[in-house]
Amino acid sequence: MTAPRPIDLRSDTVTRPSPAMRRAMAEAPVGDDVLDGDPTTRRLERRVAELLGQDDALFFPSGTQANQTGIALLTRPGTELVVEANAHLVHYELAGVAANWGVQIRPVATPDGRLTGELVRGALRPASPHVPRVGAVAAENTHNAAGGQVMAPAVMAGIVAAARQAQLPVHLDGARLWNAAAALGVPLAQLARGAATVMVSFSKGLGCPVGSCLAFAATHRALAWEIRKRLGGGMRQSGILAAAALYALDCNLGRLPEDHENAKLLAERLSDCPTIRPSAPETNIVMLDLVREADTADDVVPRLAQAGVLVVPFGARRLRAVTHLDVSREDVERAAEVIARLLA
Repeated sequence: MTAPRPIDLRSDTVTRPSPAMRRAMAEAPVGDDVLDGDPTTRRLERRVAELLGQDDALFFPSGTQANQTGIALLTRPGTELVVEANAHLVHYELAGVAANWGVQIRPVATPDGRLTGELVRGALRPASPHVPRVGAVAAENTHNAAGGQVMAPAVMAGIVAAARQAQLPVHLDGARLWNAAAALGVPLAQLARGAATVMVSFSKGLGCPVGSCLAFAATHRALAWEIRKRLGGGMRQSGILAAAALYALDCNLGRLPEDHENAKLLAERLSDCPTIRPSAPETNIVMLDLVREADTADDVVPRLAQAGVLVVPFGARRLRAVTHLDVSREDVERAAEVIARLLA
């Protein structure tokens, strides 16, 4: 008898392009985006800019490259970037802020991953010849390491107000901003309001194989293009990839609440398991804390994989499970059963 396929909850980046998305990619009009432009890529950039309430946008092969370009646009070497201590920019971009741009991270500790205007003000030191100047502030929505927590518009407005008071620009890492907008039921532009640069990713909840965009004021486009080129991000017939993102905006964006419901279902099914403590998900990420001293992530993750459920370690005794378009409600039910049985 054939074993059931593994239920892959490691990330929403593991999705495969659907046949319809592949057709859209195959049929996309293309050009040379480095020489004179790709029509499909340009169409995506204009659409993303409009969705985010910005003047323009640029297509990137990865969210990290787009994030790094946003920081490069807003800062200068020898300055500081104020950012929440567990943000993606701090932990998952290989010290790119320092290595690429000579900018120092000024991490702001929070109890729950939520940066606020008050915390930003508290991190700003008086001008002094002995400490670096702050160059910019960065926010993250949703917050990956905090379990996909959502930053409400009022919180973002507070951060923007604090930054403006100090004459600082704001970068928004919105890799999963689509999920935040779906959870709150508000337009994307409302969540990006006041940010000078905004990154969004297509290869997570939207199910694309590759791609992100950085949105900004029109005056930033030429320099952003140069920075992307310097980072190796000049792509030729990029419309093949951009077509996947356009398809996803048409067909996959509206189904994100289904992923959120599946995440809640997983947490509910595991809430009675005495050996694991699930977080209360706000979007599509569930953190699973191991209760018993004997259970460690390094031990449990391979055991779950052998039983057909794939998750990732997120600390010595914490696991992360992410729902996405390739995981059905039935998959979530089965995954919960496997996890509960294995940890019984």
